[in-house]
Parts: sequence; structure tokens; C-alpha cells
Amino acid sequence: MYIFKLFRIEEWLQFEALGKTDGAPIDIMDGFIHFSKASQVKETAAKHFKADKDLILLSCNAEHLKPDLKWEISRGGELFPHLYRKLALTDIEARYDIPKINGLHNFPDIIS
Repeated sequence: MYIFKLFRIEEWLQFEALGKTDGAPIDIMDGFIHFSKASQVKETAAKHFKADKDLILLSCNAEHLKPDLKWEISRGGELFPHLYRKLALTDIEARYDIPKINGLHNFPDIIS
């Protein structure tokens, strides 16, 4: 199963330069890196990234993040994947640019 992480452009550039990251400020504050399932990404973007113009979407194979990946109840009582370690560039399976068009983030077809 693939899980997804959204980053602002400046967060992605720092991650790319360092080769690893503790995540965005909210991740650092919470003590884990927030991920979403494909069915959760659009709502995550609308809730937490509404003011951001363009985003970067990363996909990771959840199996490759074990045993540091935990599924925990979060928004709306749904299970969300949370990573309890640094995320490395080598963990990334794919990267997508998410432009904002007419006020909405434009996601690739893999996101339902």
C-alpha cells in the first residue's frame, strides 16, 4: 500500500538538500511524520495547506517503513499512518508537483 506526504516547496527543498527530514513543523511538534492514505490526501490538503499555493506530494510504500510506521486514529476517527523516525529520500517511491489551479490543488489520478 502506498501512503502520501505533502510538503510545501521550501520544506521539500530542505529535505532534498539534507537527504532526510523530521517533517514539517507540525510533524516535529507532534513527534511523528503525518502521512495520509490516497483517500485522505485531498482533505488533508484542504484542511492544512489551503493557504499554500503549490505543494509537493511524495509517495512511500508503507511496507518499507515498518516497524516505524504506526496506524493511529485521527481526524474523523479514521486510521492515519504516522512515521516515528526521520524520513529519508531513499524512502520515496515517487514525487508529484501539486499546483493550485483556480483555488484548488490539482492532484494526479492516483489520488482518489
